[in-house]
Amino acid sequence: MQTQNVLEMQGICKSFPGVRALHNVSFTLKRGEVHALMGENGAGKSTLIKVMTGVYEKDAGRMMVEDRPIHFRSPEDAQDFGIGTVYQEITLCANLTVAENMFIGRGRYALVNWKRMKEDATRLLSSLGIPARPTQQLSSCSLAVQQMIAIARAVDMDCKILILDEPTSSLDDDEVQKLFSLMRELKSRGVGIVFVTHFLDQVYEISDRITVLRNGELIGQYDASSLPQFELVSKMFQRSRSMRHRRTTGVSPCSRRGGFRARRG
Repeated sequence: MQTQNVLEMQGICKSFPGVRALHNVSFTLKRGEVHALMGENGAGKSTLIKVMTGVYEKDAGRMMVEDRPIHFRSPEDAQDFGIGTVYQEITLCANLTVAENMFIGRGRYALVNWKRMKEDATRLLSSLGIPARPTQQLSSCSLAVQQMIAIARAVDMDCKILILDEPTSSLDDDEVQKLFSLMRELKSRGVGIVFVTHFLDQVYEISDRITVLRNGELIGQYDASSLPQFELVSKMFQRSRSMRHRRTTGVSPCSRRGGFRARRG
C-alpha cells in the first residue's frame, strides 16, 4: 500500500571542492500539501532542490518517489518521475503565445498541430482558472499570470511534485493571492508543493509544514500551525545570532529567561 509521502529523501549528502553543501539531510513531502523549505542564504536550500530535480547527483543518501527508490542523473529523469520546477526567473519566451510557451519543445508536439495545441491550452487554462487566452502573446500577461503559465506547463507534464523557488519575489499583493489560489487548487488535486520564499508571512498563509536548513544540515521539520514565527527565525539564524550576542554582551541568549512574541501577520 502506498504511503502518503510522494517524496522521501533520507541522509542526503552533497559536497563540492572545499564545501560541504548538504550533510545527512532528510526531507519528506506529502501528497496534497504545501511544504515550505526555509533557511538563510547558504543554508543548502538550492542544493537540495537541485538534488531533487536531477541537476546534481547526490553523494550519499536515499530518495524515493511514491515508494520507488530512484537516483536522478539529469533533470529529464526527474521530469519522467513527475517532478516539475518553476524558478524565480521566468524561463518562458515573451515573444511567443501562451499556448506555444505551454507546449513547444515537448515530445508530443514535435510536429506542431496548432489546432490541438490551442484546444489543449484552452482546456488547461480553464481547469486551473488562469486568466489568459492561448493565442495572446506572453509579454501581454502580468508577471503573476506568466508564473501561472509556467506552473501549468509543469503540471500538464503529469506533475506529482511541484517545486516553486521564490515565485512571489516580483509579485504585488494581489498577484500573490492569484498565485496562492492556483497553489490551493493544485493541492486539492493531490500535488505536493515545495515552496521556497523569504517572505515569512507568506509561509504561514499557504504552508502546511516547514523544513528548516542551516549550514547544510537539517534543523527540523514542523507543522506550520505549531511553529511560532519567532521560533522559525531563531532556528534559521541561531548560530549567527548567538555569535553576535556573545560578542556584544558576553552572554549566551540561551542563558536568559523569557522569550519573544511575534504576530504571524
